[in-house]
Amino acid sequence: MFKVHALQAAFGDSLILEFGTASQKRFVLLDGGPDGVYAAVLRNRLAQIAAAGGRLERVILSHVDGDHIVGLLSLFSELRANQAPILVDALWHNSFAKTIDDGPNNIAGRVQTMLSNVAGANMVMGSTADEINTIPQGNKLRQDALVLGMPFNDGINDDLVSLDTSPGALTWGNLTVTVVGPTKTNLDNLKAAWLDWLETHEGPLASGDPFLAAMADQSKPNLSSIMLHVKDDTGKTALFTGDGRGDHLLQGLGEANLLSSSGKLHVDLFKLPHHGSDRNVTKTFLKNVTADEYIASANGKDGNPDYSTLSWVIMAAKDQNRQITIHVTNATKSTDDIQADFDPQQFGYTLKVLPSNQPAMTLVLS
Repeated sequence: MFKVHALQAAFGDSLILEFGTASQKRFVLLDGGPDGVYAAVLRNRLAQIAAAGGRLERVILSHVDGDHIVGLLSLFSELRANQAPILVDALWHNSFAKTIDDGPNNIAGRVQTMLSNVAGANMVMGSTADEINTIPQGNKLRQDALVLGMPFNDGINDDLVSLDTSPGALTWGNLTVTVVGPTKTNLDNLKAAWLDWLETHEGPLASGDPFLAAMADQSKPNLSSIMLHVKDDTGKTALFTGDGRGDHLLQGLGEANLLSSSGKLHVDLFKLPHHGSDRNVTKTFLKNVTADEYIASANGKDGNPDYSTLSWVIMAAKDQNRQITIHVTNATKSTDDIQADFDPQQFGYTLKVLPSNQPAMTLVLS
């Protein structure tokens, strides 16, 4: 058995993997969504699992960002107070310090100094501020796990979950799990990109110019996500990508020997990176990494899922004569527009939207 429950996580991500057998179900929680999702949706779903005798054998935070971590902070606060609806066995989580800021460069401190120079930084440099301001949240999640005596990044050869530190394919019941991101190379490149960004913008932003600050925010490097390739005992496969970048994913898939000789991969289910943002994928990428079913967890915030991403998925499938289903957690302008411009019958796809009165959609792989 292998099912994926995509929760109504507004503009964030929260997925529950259900696997094992009908008589011995196992569960992993992947991300917890932004503020409000835990109380509205996630807590009740976890209580239902516990009431049926289940527990979370692992909680995975794909990366430290508010729309992924806040629900997990709520869960772990309740765990510490013995008020949680479910038991949790282990946590996977990469801190900013471990992935990007593990040297003498003090990247986070320098960025915080830059932000302090800009009036209204949380508005003018919202993307940068969000990522830097969530670093303490990541530290708190780690501290909560330590206080609870919970295994941290178990099964990995280091304190960092990455392709390079993973011992290879991991076995979780009837699932084979391969870490395909981050890789040491893309973390090193990302660290270099942060340093280049600082070198370019630190001096000019000392003046507090809001126009320069806005331009700097748009060019800021993205953080790297834990990305997983999962295969069950029937051969069904899924890709979980957090807010990862397509080029990072391809690099990791290649290093894990999961790509074909022509550099392609097909899976049964593909969780689109970064809520379907077209900043994380390209048309060519979506021709090379393909699926029968796609998920985009988004509610229109920041334009996600982007019209471009949806159109690239649909056109790639049509060109390759593949019938696909796209699952979205909310109807948005882009989902309305895509159906108006790309007739589902003509282009051979189905778009399924989570009903507004439902807390989750369940995708059954096996």
